[in-house]
Amino acid sequence: MQKQLPMFRVLLCQLLVLLVLLLPAPGAAVQFTLPDVLDSVGSVGRGIVNSNVLPTPQGLLDGSKQLIAGYPFEFVSTSINSLCSTALSSQTIKSKVTPNIEEMNFQLRTACNKYNYPLLKADGMWRSPEFDAKKKVVIMATGWTTTINDTDAIDLISQAYNCRGDVNFVAVDAASFVDTLYTWSAFNTEEIGQSIAKGLVRLLEIVPVENIHLIGHSLGAHIVGAAGRHLQLLTNKTLPRITGLDPAKPCFNEGEVLSGLLRGDAKFIDVIHSNPGVLGKRDPLGDVDFYPSGLSPLPTGCLSVTCAHARAWRYYAETIFPGNERNFLGKRCSSLTSLRENRCPGIAQPMGYAVPHDLRGNYFLEVNAKEPFGLQGSTTRAARHADCGVCPKK
Repeated sequence: MQKQLPMFRVLLCQLLVLLVLLLPAPGAAVQFTLPDVLDSVGSVGRGIVNSNVLPTPQGLLDGSKQLIAGYPFEFVSTSINSLCSTALSSQTIKSKVTPNIEEMNFQLRTACNKYNYPLLKADGMWRSPEFDAKKKVVIMATGWTTTINDTDAIDLISQAYNCRGDVNFVAVDAASFVDTLYTWSAFNTEEIGQSIAKGLVRLLEIVPVENIHLIGHSLGAHIVGAAGRHLQLLTNKTLPRITGLDPAKPCFNEGEVLSGLLRGDAKFIDVIHSNPGVLGKRDPLGDVDFYPSGLSPLPTGCLSVTCAHARAWRYYAETIFPGNERNFLGKRCSSLTSLRENRCPGIAQPMGYAVPHDLRGNYFLEVNAKEPFGLQGSTTRAARHADCGVCPKK
């Protein structure tokens, strides 16, 4: 008879897998020490032990086979997600860096300037001469280990909206509260969303709720989902649209402690999945969910999960620039294979900026390996956009 692996070895294996997510991304300027990492791992470990849910040796063996079969990232991510959910349900994980609304800001971005305003004094921004109350308002939150002044996502999407010139583009500065250990950052999303909602209450005194659109990438998608929910509780008003760009997968599961972005957080929710099953959620979360490159965790042109996770905001940004609204056309379908075999009836619909708000279901589409990523994109048009929305050089 084959010997059973000692339980402490099983637990050790699982905790080592968890470290993959707990440790910061290369080059990330995060504020924690090795004892912090060990403390976070310890809290997860206690949650697993307390729940009496330990993997069997056969389970580890099956997981190893999946690693060998070529799906290591998805396997690791799923393992982490399961461990995190178990630990959260046992109430052993708590945020060491508790969000403080007084340290968070809205940042109004024009082509040439950035204006910061505390969330609790957001009315100062809404009433500033740089803010046009007649225009719609787009507010974006980004994800783990990103800061407001050091993220390509906000820079590019800000440029695209300023190129259009028909909205006030605002970024959320969540201070260091999503720039720490992942489990702590994930735990903070609900409270950060609640803080954003309090800032939005002031905005509603000037701008009708119909003119507000929230966008979130990765953990930011769950943050803006929470903002939408809390705004409903505070004002009994519902946002017209929330866009989720590859909403983070680990630790977020419907019906659990951290539910994340959910249908109903806004009247219409559209989601773009670019790294499904690994860093991003695979299951549908919105009223309409788009799967560029299908359910593959690595879309065409990407060789890493970080590249894949970033593609969601790159795709969306491309659609904002004038003339690009229909660069990405998807069909309601069950798989990319069915799409390729012309077994998806119906009219192709645009993903991103111009998505119709009455769309429902899952949409699949092909993409290019490099910019312009949309099959209907134009290199000539893309070249014209290079300097659109940026501050003119003197």
